[in-house]
Amino acid sequence: MSNSATDRDTVPETLWAARGRHTGPAPEEVVRRTLRRRKESGDIDDFAEPAVPGDGDGGEESAPHVFEARWRAGGAVTVRARMTLLPRTGRPEGCEWRLVAEAERPWDESWPSPATLFWPEGGAPQDSGWDHHPTVAGVRFRQVNPLPADDKEMRRRLREAAKDAWCVNLVVHEAMTPDERGRLPLAGLLPAGLRHRVVEHRASPQQFRGVNWALKDLGVQVPRGGAVLLPPDPAPKDYGSGDFSVRSVFLDGSEPTELVGALRRFVALSRPLPRGLGEALTELRDHWTLMTLQEELERERQRVTRYAEALEAMTTSRDLYRQAAEEAHEALAAYREPAPAGLPQQRADARTGSPLQQLTRTFERLRFSPKGAKSGSVPGASSGGGEADRPE
Repeated sequence: MSNSATDRDTVPETLWAARGRHTGPAPEEVVRRTLRRRKESGDIDDFAEPAVPGDGDGGEESAPHVFEARWRAGGAVTVRARMTLLPRTGRPEGCEWRLVAEAERPWDESWPSPATLFWPEGGAPQDSGWDHHPTVAGVRFRQVNPLPADDKEMRRRLREAAKDAWCVNLVVHEAMTPDERGRLPLAGLLPAGLRHRVVEHRASPQQFRGVNWALKDLGVQVPRGGAVLLPPDPAPKDYGSGDFSVRSVFLDGSEPTELVGALRRFVALSRPLPRGLGEALTELRDHWTLMTLQEELERERQRVTRYAEALEAMTTSRDLYRQAAEEAHEALAAYREPAPAGLPQQRADARTGSPLQQLTRTFERLRFSPKGAKSGSVPGASSGGGEADRPE
């Protein structure tokens, strides 16, 4: 798991991230109960609920809840994940959650979705309300989201959804009214790692012109009976609308092979870190507490190494300071030493060889210059003027 500064500027290949809203009561209890079940079933190795700064100062409503879990994807690759439930203050529509998971090697979309290890996949109604879009009301993951009939409202929704770069927004146009199988969400046909990151916006056959008018501001167009991926904010450098447009999506229950390929290429782009994801990744890496004994030993070794490097730097700085102080004392002593009689002052100053030589010469010139003497006159000369009074 890399810790370099470069990885913090772009989304690492080892990272899986998603965020959403939970609209039911007591989301922390839902997560805690789900993690217990996952540990009992062996889906995860362990989990923890570490304390966070400020927890308990203002009650549960004002403090975030943090959960950590670790498991082995594919039976061999260690994955560390951190779930943060943000306070409900100012969020009456639900509790926002953020989930970041990092593996020891590049993420494989066939691995289990981290979302289903923290959240239940179904069950009671209060357990299934976690898949709401984080910013757009009425939009959910794992479901078909019909676009509004009003064109202006449709444009507003798509623009708001595209701003959230944590999600992958997919717009699908129905070439004809689908049957019962075609009305099912495409999320169930996607790889597990993409299932809870893709938001499916569905346009009806008669909305073809309206949806392309709404997408004009985003610089993309959806083919008739096809699909297009909306550009994230900020957009990757290599993003091209034509590269992530699918001409035909058959809504008959079959696997959308071309669409899955476009999704895989899309998430594999070198993308800038979305707003908030950099902080979440830093918290995962720097404040991780769920360690094995071997990891704790390695962490202590790294800490000892850092202390030794800091001590060596302090010792070097002390020696340099001492050397500079000694040279300053020598220069000061040389400055205070009187010059030998008959020796030009400039020669005495050059003898010191200190860094303050130029400053010393300036002070010496001021010290031996005749103060109060007028220009062109000599001290002790008579004002009368005569041959006997003139100096030789």
